[in-house]
Amino acid sequence: MKLWEKGINPEPAIIEFTAGQDRTTDLALTKWDIIGSMAHVIMLGDVGLIAKDEKSELLKALHSLFRLNEEGKLALEEDVEDIHTQIEKEMGSILGTTGKKIHTGRSRNDQVLIDIRLCTREAADTLAHQIKELFDRLLSLSEQYKEVLLPGYTHMQPAMVSSFGLWFGSYAEFLADDMLLLSAARAMNNRNPLGTAAGYGTTLPLNRRLTTELLEFDDLLFNSAYASLSRGKVELAVSSALASVAQTLSRFSMDVCLYMGSEFRFID
Repeated sequence: MKLWEKGINPEPAIIEFTAGQDRTTDLALTKWDIIGSMAHVIMLGDVGLIAKDEKSELLKALHSLFRLNEEGKLALEEDVEDIHTQIEKEMGSILGTTGKKIHTGRSRNDQVLIDIRLCTREAADTLAHQIKELFDRLLSLSEQYKEVLLPGYTHMQPAMVSSFGLWFGSYAEFLADDMLLLSAARAMNNRNPLGTAAGYGTTLPLNRRLTTELLEFDDLLFNSAYASLSRGKVELAVSSALASVAQTLSRFSMDVCLYMGSEFRFID
């Protein structure tokens, strides 16, 4: 039975089209769901919403689940809707009712938001490192081939004297601009939604500054309603940055293919 079952049985094709890959995609969030829960538990203990022994038990159980996931042994069971429910089920199996206390002062909304933002940040940082490596290589090639002449084309016609150094350098600067977009998207992403609950906050005395520090966010998402409404906005910014990088690589690849063609033969 699904978590949000309403007694309606839609056509399987509808489920497949609208949510067919959700369970598979959820597995990518497992690590971050556990890490976010760890930070939340530490905070709950710090403000006195759970006892010290409960905090210790919860963290120990979460660490064991983290190790299982790293070993590829934490599976999403067939009758479980998503990874958040799976982890809740695992915590209940290990600790009983104590396991459910990881959701004190937390809703599925901010839980999903925290997972996506942490996962996105790691992906953005990995890409930024790869872009930096390519940027450095292009800059090195620009210097190495600055004296090697190349026709400068206008509308595919030779027009000016240019060089391979200028060509390589142009794509290095392309990537520099791409990094500006990626950095801006990362900054928008790297703000903490945890503690905003279902979009309207909570009366519990949560220490959102502590979870911000523990999870290495730059700042809070201050408005609880905006935290929920930000779904899609950050993803749009990140997608735009990725599209810009893809365009740069596409243009560079096109040039390389062209220069390797029989009409040009500039590159072996």
